[in-house]
Amino acid sequence: MNDAGEKGNAAGTGRIVKKLVLPVQGMTCASCVLRVERALQAVEGVDSAAVNLASQKATVDVVGDTDLAALEKAVRSAGYGVTLPRSDASTEDGRTHETIAPAGFDAEARALRRDLLLAVALALPVMLLSMLPMLPGVRASWPLGMAETNALLLVLTTPVLLFPGRRFYAGALTMLRHGTADMNTLVAVGTGAAYAYSTVAVLFPQWLGLEPGHMEVYFDTAATIITLILLGRWLEARAKGRATDAIRKLIGLQPRTARVIRNGEEMEVPTGDVRRGDRVLVRPGDRIPVDGTVIAGASSVDESMISGEPLPVEKGVGDSAVGGTVNQEGSLTLEATAVGADTVLGHIVRMVDEAQGSKAPVQKLVDRIASVFVPVVILLAVLTFIVWMLLPGVTFTTAMLHFIAVLIIACPCALGLATPAAIMVGVGVGADLGILIKDAESLERAKTVDTVVLDKTGTVTEGRPSVAAIVPHGEMTQEQVLTLAASAETPSEHPLGTAVLREARARGLSLRTPDSFQYEPGAGVTAFIDGDAVQVGNAALLESYAVKLPGEETLQPLRAAGNTLLHVAVNGRLAGTLALADRVRARSSEAVATLRRHGIDVIMLTGDTEDAARDMARRAGIEKVIAGVRPADKAEELRRLQDSGRCVAMVGDGINDAPALARADVSIAMGSGTDIAMETADITLMHSDLFGVVDAMALSRRTLGKIRQNLFWAFIYNVTGIPLAALGLLSPMVAAAAMAFSSVSVVSNSLLLRRFRAASSR
Repeated sequence: MNDAGEKGNAAGTGRIVKKLVLPVQGMTCASCVLRVERALQAVEGVDSAAVNLASQKATVDVVGDTDLAALEKAVRSAGYGVTLPRSDASTEDGRTHETIAPAGFDAEARALRRDLLLAVALALPVMLLSMLPMLPGVRASWPLGMAETNALLLVLTTPVLLFPGRRFYAGALTMLRHGTADMNTLVAVGTGAAYAYSTVAVLFPQWLGLEPGHMEVYFDTAATIITLILLGRWLEARAKGRATDAIRKLIGLQPRTARVIRNGEEMEVPTGDVRRGDRVLVRPGDRIPVDGTVIAGASSVDESMISGEPLPVEKGVGDSAVGGTVNQEGSLTLEATAVGADTVLGHIVRMVDEAQGSKAPVQKLVDRIASVFVPVVILLAVLTFIVWMLLPGVTFTTAMLHFIAVLIIACPCALGLATPAAIMVGVGVGADLGILIKDAESLERAKTVDTVVLDKTGTVTEGRPSVAAIVPHGEMTQEQVLTLAASAETPSEHPLGTAVLREARARGLSLRTPDSFQYEPGAGVTAFIDGDAVQVGNAALLESYAVKLPGEETLQPLRAAGNTLLHVAVNGRLAGTLALADRVRARSSEAVATLRRHGIDVIMLTGDTEDAARDMARRAGIEKVIAGVRPADKAEELRRLQDSGRCVAMVGDGINDAPALARADVSIAMGSGTDIAMETADITLMHSDLFGVVDAMALSRRTLGKIRQNLFWAFIYNVTGIPLAALGLLSPMVAAAAMAFSSVSVVSNSLLLRRFRAASSR
């Protein structure tokens, strides 16, 4: 994925920051990550840079028109390759868009598999030729002398280093030119030392004080180490590829081709060639290729991949359609409104891709260790060699083997993969469950949440209220009160206003268009209709206009039923009251009970009246309620909770609750993922189900648990492995096998997260 668009203002300075996700080639260990980060952060205009070893990507926040060529030069000067963003299609207005590009490790896995097969084919004869002459039953009948056998081993081993092993030596030389070292350095020095010693022993034995035909050569050590490490790297690449399955599934939702009408002719073109404004034909059974507006036809569309709802949604002229969803019955003609990376599906793919490539705060410890790890290991290996050489009776070859074992066992691959591998899998599992996680920091922070604050409308409730009762307070009839209220709410997009409009249209009432309209957040609306001033809203709104409200004996029965009351006034006089009822979402009470069982306090925060809020909270199983709070004041309520020492997650719709979501330690947006919440919330729930909150918290705990396990074993592996190798208790080949499979074990342990099951499905 490429340019992710505007991120916001850098450090509150007003500078526009853009996020770039750049694939980086050639990284092999944690020290590589740190080197690329430092190179990128040194480029003028880079606000921050984070590099992920598991995803092989760098996420860079750049200010303004930062020179992309400078980013490429910085990465290449550090010794690595990079792929810069490039657009592959243009719109008619000159702007560019990107198609959704696949992610994965197929190319890397294929290259490693090719090198591995070649290494096995070349190393197997070396291993057999090294062992067979040592066997008692074979030694006497062996047709070659040891000098000839050793020369043959030299000939057979050299191609192993030159061809499948070239990646390690080329990488080590690149690092050497930059005055640094990485995993390639350790492998190259270790295997190179074994090969160089053995070559000298074969060609110039007198230099080492050896007799021609001696048996102390270690060609098999060099060939086997390279083969085992390639095996581990190949298995690791395959495992990392499985960790990106979520991206593959999402990309698979976009059809490869689309039918468009251009110049009066229908043609089939690649989806990436569709432009904004194109007319796109969608036949029954087809996936919709782009986001668009229906301009002809009618059908039902399966939007479960976006909303999680199994029932199809009816579509007609003027309705919007989302790319990747499935048209079921009739044919549709759409006008393309968003293509490529600008579609909802493109946004989702980008979010998952960026989150998988982001860095968790826990990674900071690994980064500090990685900055000194390889140089310290080389120093320890040299000290090991010196100490063994100083011991009486120890030969040069023995000291050299221990030197090689220390280098090989200490490769920091597992350490570098411990955190990002778990993050990649955790984010992918979340995407499969309809939980879009913004970044690794959000995932880590969710584990510490001890208080969940729920907005009422659209979160605890379905957000689709209906008119339950109309109570006139003057000479008007119910229909007249409803007509007046619905006319005033015509421009409104608030769920309560929409419910009033829906009821008026269902009754076939004739509505008027307001001359002016003003929405007052958390209170209601004021409109002028044919010269009359009309207010529709709560008691606070009408009291601010000095409108006298009805007696409590009139309103109490309506409140007791859990209704939300909207009062209607015209020219300063009360005309009537509308009672609107909203239903608690299915399973909301179960989700709340589950959160409380996990020790999480649940609070409902709403602008509704105390009575209506408490009735709704009671039905949802929520004991704590903060009612009568305007949207602008919700953030202050969260601040009070945070000041009392709580870690707060706010769950809302991502728009009306924007201040509170911004204030929360973790912001969770409920909805279909089609609005701005996808960009602003820490976590977006694609499914309108509170169990998504339960699953997000549980997934955070499980992922952080895997990270701790991975880090524990990676540290233990090095803490125990290096001393064992230094003491001569590990041969170089055993060290190579252990090193190779340590990385595989970390990624495989992370893949166990794929067994995570949603709480609602257990």
